[in-house]
Amino acid sequence: MERPPSSSSSSSSSPNEEEEDLRNLLDESDSQIDAAEQRPPPTFDVESLRSRLRRSFFKLNLTKRQCIVIFLPLLLVFVYLSTDLTNYFSSVKVPDSVFRPNHGPEEPDLRALYLLRKQETDLSSLWNRTLSVSDMKSALFRQMSLNRQIQNALLSPHKAESLGLYGGGGCRRVEHKLLKRKTIQWKPRRDKFLFAICLSGQMSNHLICLEKHMFFAALLKRTLVIPSHRFDYHYSRIIDIDRINTCLGRKVVVSFEEFWKSRKKHHHVHIDRFICYFSKPEPCYVDKEHIAKLKGLGISIGGKVDSPWEEEEDIAKPSNKTAEEVERSFRSDDDVIAIGDVFYANVEREWVMQPGGPLAHKCKTLVEPNRLILLTAQRFIQTFLGRNYVSLHFRRHGFLKFCNAKNPSCFYPIPQAAHCIARLVEKVDAPVIYLSTDAAESETGLLQSLLIINGKTVPFVKRPPRDSAEKWDALLYRHGLEGDSQVEAMLDKTICAMSSVFIGASGSTFTEDILRLRKDWGTASVCDEYLCQNEQPNFIADHE
Repeated sequence: MERPPSSSSSSSSSPNEEEEDLRNLLDESDSQIDAAEQRPPPTFDVESLRSRLRRSFFKLNLTKRQCIVIFLPLLLVFVYLSTDLTNYFSSVKVPDSVFRPNHGPEEPDLRALYLLRKQETDLSSLWNRTLSVSDMKSALFRQMSLNRQIQNALLSPHKAESLGLYGGGGCRRVEHKLLKRKTIQWKPRRDKFLFAICLSGQMSNHLICLEKHMFFAALLKRTLVIPSHRFDYHYSRIIDIDRINTCLGRKVVVSFEEFWKSRKKHHHVHIDRFICYFSKPEPCYVDKEHIAKLKGLGISIGGKVDSPWEEEEDIAKPSNKTAEEVERSFRSDDDVIAIGDVFYANVEREWVMQPGGPLAHKCKTLVEPNRLILLTAQRFIQTFLGRNYVSLHFRRHGFLKFCNAKNPSCFYPIPQAAHCIARLVEKVDAPVIYLSTDAAESETGLLQSLLIINGKTVPFVKRPPRDSAEKWDALLYRHGLEGDSQVEAMLDKTICAMSSVFIGASGSTFTEDILRLRKDWGTASVCDEYLCQNEQPNFIADHE
């Protein structure tokens, strides 16, 4: 068969000798790959590599058939999947700093050459096969994945410079300067109490509400009363209340039982003033049933439920309030006041949301899981996950209607969600994903089947049912906390908060509480994001 003339007229070696030399070079590269990956990656000149590859390419005497084998599938990729390719290549952003002159290519070049040879072999195999449309799409996806491996090999020395776009090394932790945060001292006046009323939503909403009550109590110089589990959740099971006092160095919060004992000397427990932060849609979310529960605890309420604002506050459009406005509007000489429900309150947002919170204390965070849950989470991680894992909060129950009422929607089809998750997991190079979800098995099963990266499935890990042969959950069992749904929810949050990278559900307070813990604990990553962040669902159902 006739070959095209060589591009190098000065070369005296025959085409067969040149091909043999190239084969020897590639065979030598195979034996060097493992050793090369064990040594610290050197810097290299990408332009120099391009030049050498270009010279090697033109030295090859390729036949027309070989050219077709190499370039036709690439053309098909572009024509058949042009939209997907646009999204795919748009995610690859190479910093200018990568193309700096340096000392020349070594191991990354060999890795790239090895992968290029593998790609050539795969494409040659495709040429000799008859493929269906689905097989062709699968084969093309594999080639795209292989192409990304080649890019990562070329860019491997520069991962630390690439702004967290590539590999686990790029997903570095976010550094927060806690010493420079704005804080307020919480110094309660003697026998002045704030009774926390948190009724909207579920546990995560209540915890956020409780944190805001702490800020209000500090502003008003009052001791915060944690609600009874007969009126609200059983807070002492899920958070460490005594630790809050330890972090502040003084008594700033008391349990309802402790509050009751301190007030019994007055022969009754009485709320002198009941203040509602919001008037709409209903004051404080307190109805006749809640009033009956308070009275059942032996608490009487003086006067009517009132509002501190001149204009009515609506949870749908909360106005921005300053600390000074709260101090002025809620100031009272009464011994016991109750405020509800402040979950939606928008007071000093930047101050309140900063790492460590708005209060002066000596801990990383005030509200965190109790010690038993924290230790159980650590034991689970040591048993099933290890140091490097991605955590995923995959909220589905009730989320379809909730998300579709928002613009844009936050409810994604399973295949699109799988693509978004795989894209991030590939950056982290994590072997497993911890899954916290309320989704049905039909959804998580499909999601798992689609999470294939570089030909391997990345397994989901969920907390298994209790097994006496496993000891990671022994602390919960021995202290009677096993089977408590709120304890299990806090355990899920804790495991997610300790992961290398976290993928959350936009609009979920469960996710927001995890992000708070990660921010305060210093485990937050530059790669943390909401599921399919900055993307819209590729299909949205009509409204009812």
